[in-house]
Amino acid sequence: MSSNSFSYNEQSGGGEATELGQEATSTISPSGAFGLFSSDLKKNEDLKQMLESNKDSAKLDAMKRIVGMIAKGKNASELFPAVVKNVASKNIEIKKLVYVYLVRYAEEQQDLALLSISTFQRALKDPNQLIRASALRVLSSIRVPIIVPIMMLAIKEASADLSPYVRKNAAHAIQKLYSLDPEQKEMLIEVIEKLLKDKSTLVAGSVVMAFEEVCPDRIDLIHKNYRKLCNLLVDVEEWGQVVIIHMLTRYARTQFVSPWKEGDELEDNEKNFYESDDDQKEKTDKRKKPYTMDPDHRLLIRNTKPLLQSRNAAVVMAVAQLYWHISPKSEAGIISKSLVRLLRSNREVQYIVLQNIATMSIQRKGMFEPYLKSFYVRSTDPTMIKTLKLEILTNLANEANISTLLREFQTYVKSQDKQFAAATIQTIGRCATNILEVTDTCLNGLVCLLSNRDETVVAESVVVIKKLLQMQPAQHGEIIKHMAKLLDSITVPVARASILWLIGENCERVPKIAPDVLRKMAKSFTSEDDLVKLQILNLGAKLYLTNSKQTKLLTQYILNLGKYDQNYDIRDRTRFIRQLIVPNEKSGALSKYAKKIFLAQKPAPLLESPFKDRDHFQLGTLSHTLNIKATGYLELSNWPEVAPDPSVRNVEVIELAKEWTPAGKAKQENSAKKFYSESEEEEDSSDSSSDSESESGSEIGEQGESGEEGDSNEDSSEDPSSEEDSESGRESGLENKRTAKRNSKAKGKSDSEDGEKENEKSKTSDSSNDESSSIEDSSSDSESESESESESESRRVTKEKEKKTKQDRTPLTKDVSLLDLDDFNPVSTPVALPTPAVSPSLMADLEGLNLSTSSSVISVSTPAFVPTKTHVLLHRMSGKGLAAHYFFPRQPCIFGEKMVSIQITLNNTTDRKIENIHIGEKKLPIGMTMHVFNPIDSLEPEGSITVSMGIDFCDSTQTASFQLCTKDDCFSVNIQPPVGELLLPVAMSEKDFKKEQGMLTGMNETSAAIIAAPQNFTPSVIFQKVVNVANVGAVPSGQDNIHRFAAKTVHSGSLMLVTVELKEGCTAQLIINTEKTVIGSVLLRELKPVLSQG
Repeated sequence: MSSNSFSYNEQSGGGEATELGQEATSTISPSGAFGLFSSDLKKNEDLKQMLESNKDSAKLDAMKRIVGMIAKGKNASELFPAVVKNVASKNIEIKKLVYVYLVRYAEEQQDLALLSISTFQRALKDPNQLIRASALRVLSSIRVPIIVPIMMLAIKEASADLSPYVRKNAAHAIQKLYSLDPEQKEMLIEVIEKLLKDKSTLVAGSVVMAFEEVCPDRIDLIHKNYRKLCNLLVDVEEWGQVVIIHMLTRYARTQFVSPWKEGDELEDNEKNFYESDDDQKEKTDKRKKPYTMDPDHRLLIRNTKPLLQSRNAAVVMAVAQLYWHISPKSEAGIISKSLVRLLRSNREVQYIVLQNIATMSIQRKGMFEPYLKSFYVRSTDPTMIKTLKLEILTNLANEANISTLLREFQTYVKSQDKQFAAATIQTIGRCATNILEVTDTCLNGLVCLLSNRDETVVAESVVVIKKLLQMQPAQHGEIIKHMAKLLDSITVPVARASILWLIGENCERVPKIAPDVLRKMAKSFTSEDDLVKLQILNLGAKLYLTNSKQTKLLTQYILNLGKYDQNYDIRDRTRFIRQLIVPNEKSGALSKYAKKIFLAQKPAPLLESPFKDRDHFQLGTLSHTLNIKATGYLELSNWPEVAPDPSVRNVEVIELAKEWTPAGKAKQENSAKKFYSESEEEEDSSDSSSDSESESGSEIGEQGESGEEGDSNEDSSEDPSSEEDSESGRESGLENKRTAKRNSKAKGKSDSEDGEKENEKSKTSDSSNDESSSIEDSSSDSESESESESESESRRVTKEKEKKTKQDRTPLTKDVSLLDLDDFNPVSTPVALPTPAVSPSLMADLEGLNLSTSSSVISVSTPAFVPTKTHVLLHRMSGKGLAAHYFFPRQPCIFGEKMVSIQITLNNTTDRKIENIHIGEKKLPIGMTMHVFNPIDSLEPEGSITVSMGIDFCDSTQTASFQLCTKDDCFSVNIQPPVGELLLPVAMSEKDFKKEQGMLTGMNETSAAIIAAPQNFTPSVIFQKVVNVANVGAVPSGQDNIHRFAAKTVHSGSLMLVTVELKEGCTAQLIINTEKTVIGSVLLRELKPVLSQG
């Protein structure tokens, strides 16, 4: 019905038939009103036809319109069958939009979604990371218990995916699976534990969110990752920062002792002054130990401080609550400026921030006093913001600023917003009770407001005056008389009831007025509000007890009226009062004390802030906002009396060293000596060394990266959390200087032996060095800035070291890199890296490399063909005269055996010299490394130069982005490798080819049918076309109709076997077998059109 009515509105609106982004397919038909209701159906029919079209452009257009409908909140669920058919589309853009639609409707249309579950499973292996992630999202959106095992398997696979975006979606899917089947908790915790070790900033926030949902009590999972999370925090996306900060706040409250203890102890000292001497002495002994903050506690506080400048209000609020809950009170003041800055945001943000400031300002007024004027009310503020600002101004009021605030309040009372004016009057009353010096002033001001024209203002003033008069009633008889006169004009029940209560309490001070007021009230009793009736009864009882002569009959009349009132509260009150005050035979013992009961001294009301009791909720949470415990709220624990063992947060480094050392039995002794003599020097000089040997892992990795940049290096050196590391670095430096002479002989000997071995295998060790450096860099936190510089520098250092050990036998200087550790690792032995330093995906690649290199059938051959095609790196117009082209020479890279060799030709098309051409900032995906060319001092006009560089693409076609810089400018450029250039040709026999192919079947095999003219299927044409696309080697074949090609991936060494099998007619079968299914699929897509065309 809703869709039909929408159609009607659309047609009647005239010319708005394209509301859903679709062309109108019909107008009102001659059949009358029926045309109005059929147009919507026709629109959807139009979309269904477009989705069933053979043209990708029509399908894409239809999907864009459907996603547009969803974005506008329209219901597109009836199109589900038509959309889900396109889930297997080969067009990436269509597939992405189909998955966007399916994520939205999979939960509603579960049966139809289940029919395509095999397609989703296949999509989990898609080469495009967005498709893999979208498939996982759709799979986790189908909330049917029967597919829980499939979801569990998909999450496990995705958690080890190369793409951090897919791993992020795996973390999101964990929460969905847990809500669907909580029994999977233990298996999900294993995945969470694995993902918590992930060093990608993209994954960190999502996995912590999953941790908070699934197992927030498993604090032990955080210990080893605590320092890494603290250091990654600045680079995590904003909503991830919020989640991590809240989690780390809870963590800190369980792992560190309170930084507020000193202040508490002083208070205890005063309270316990009169304790016995023994108790006092015992406590004093305990207090002698001064409080020292845990370095990890300090690390968290310091690393969150920069986030106070975040543009995201939620991040600033999260940091503010962290400082409030875990930092020393003397340091919490820095959050006030950031919170006041947020008051320039929209009203929703202001509301939350002001609520939190209101809670803070009760306990620590001094934090916000300097910003008093920021809380002045603006005329454009909504009422909710105005009342919160009033609350904060009241909390901040003191003897020094009260006169200014009262002038401000005087203006607010005149506001047209009656609710706000009433709140201001209450605020004045609170100020009067809190600051005794201005009580009289406030009271006089409120009395003046009694003559205000606005009834709401007068009524609120009466209520507040009543509360103030309770504090000192004897002095204000005139005010009570004045208020009694207002009974004729005030109609607000609360105000009338307040006046009657005041007159009743002070009936002996106004003996002439009170009976007359009761007389007037008796007249209007039946028409009064229930609240007023109750106070009339009370007033009658009090006057009966104090002035029985004048009011006896009047009170009995009122009690008779009350006896038959419709409200049972009034009837009950009437019976109670009659029995209590009117003497008769049945009167009980209480009648004697009636006067004491009714006219007892009442305590003055305590006017308190409504935010007083909210501080037991964590600031910034929904529970704090609502002042009630919300579902899922995790309470902050109290500080522990004794801090738990801080060593649980240390990253194990002993095992690391053990796994590095077993290099070979013959050189074991020398390598051990060399490791322990140089490792301390390397700790300061090498970023990857410091990363592997520091306790805080990623933290020191950042120090290493920023060692060349300066600023962040200074920050990290001041970092108390790395005190142990930096001290060990300094001590080791001194120790090396002291023992340099003592060790020079032994070191010289071992170094010279190593040097001779390096001379014998210089080329191999060079590539091995680069291999180890690229692995180490890819596993460190700082993989994007200084990898190539450290590699080139380390090779120079290695050469200098060889010279020195041969000639002078002098000890090494401080410029030694971790690359030199290869000296004690034989080149033929695969490097066995420990799990913490290598991501799971990279470990899988390394295992593949070990298997393939150990096989005797593989040997890299020379390229069969080197294409001369060049790619534009930098156009001369964009480069201000500097042009750059690159091509792939298909030669093993001299900079590292895992790198792809690239030659760049630089041309100066200007009439002036271009100076200092070099590579600037690099923005590489995780794991990717680059060896840059040496800076070119100058390039003459019309001059040209060719330089070589190497990039480890990690067996992916991801783009390597970096800056090509000159003396004056920097230009952003990209290199994206064709998939065929990620291979090295391999020579093998037909028998070995078939053997390897037999082991790479099933999931490792992809194939496609090819149709082409017969002249395109000659052996020479097929060979030329295949080697033109991919750097593969031809394998001898005993059959004329089968052509075989073999290669291995540059990074991991995984085999890539290509078979072209000619069939009858003009068809052929293209088969690719490889462990790297993603690269295999991409290569298949590139070879298929090339072999098909003429």
